[in-house]
Amino acid sequence: MIRVVLADDQPVVREGLRMLLDAQPDIEVVGVAADGQEAVRLARALRPDVGLFDIRMPVLDGIEATRLLAEEPVAIVVITTFDLDEYVYAALKAGARGFLLKDAGPALLADAVRAAAAGDALIDPSVTVRLLSVFASARAAVVPSEPLTAREEDVLRAVARGRTNTEIAAELFISLGTVKAHMASIMLKLGARNRVEVAMWAYETRRV
Repeated sequence: MIRVVLADDQPVVREGLRMLLDAQPDIEVVGVAADGQEAVRLARALRPDVGLFDIRMPVLDGIEATRLLAEEPVAIVVITTFDLDEYVYAALKAGARGFLLKDAGPALLADAVRAAAAGDALIDPSVTVRLLSVFASARAAVVPSEPLTAREEDVLRAVARGRTNTEIAAELFISLGTVKAHMASIMLKLGARNRVEVAMWAYETRRV
């Protein structure tokens, strides 16, 4: 089971998200918070696999809560009603593993939680391309410690298109373990912390 701590300051939204996630056979909501401070406390106490945090919350917002949990073994997915570049940028910069709009639907919500738990990153398709181009224009491209191999370049481009490890394995006709090995090598060469930063580098260097 994927254990989730959920945080949203609106009771109706909070309960709706909890019901959607608990309806999944492999996901369990183990803690619910109404503000970012309580979300951080619950995440540290309950050690969930994933935190699903709203951005706009009292006491402590979702972005700051994400930043405070950056060194903890919990993957954060940020969810919001506001499709604003600065929110997406700030959330991912703080270490979030995913970004969703609240109207994304139950299937994408569950997929984002699963992806985060598996070490992947899922960003709402409606903001992905624009987001990555915003990131790319805001940073200077990192120079890799050594050149990427041809197969690593294939994996890199697939990551930038939003593919999960399982999808990449199917597309490239390689095993899931091989994809993970390539990803580990790419991240090491780029000094990237997660898949989002790998995708950003692909856009910065015009691989996609």
